[in-house]
Amino acid sequence: MCLGVPMKVLSKDGDYIVAEVDGVQKEASVTLLGEEVAVGDYVIVHAGFAISKLDEEYAEETIRLMREVFSDEDMA
Repeated sequence: MCLGVPMKVLSKDGDYIVAEVDGVQKEASVTLLGEEVAVGDYVIVHAGFAISKLDEEYAEETIRLMREVFSDEDMA
């Protein structure tokens, strides 16, 4: 199963961003987005591409729910 993960944009250089969630940083292309992305924005990252821009409140709630679902206890 593949998941697109909400991540916060830390930096942007041309068509590439570095985004982070829970201390994990990933580089992703923004070429599939139809809107401008800036540092501090939240995006869904999947397979090396930012595929959607998210509202901060929605992104934070999604991350909170993902932490609950994928807790350490579930992984044991």
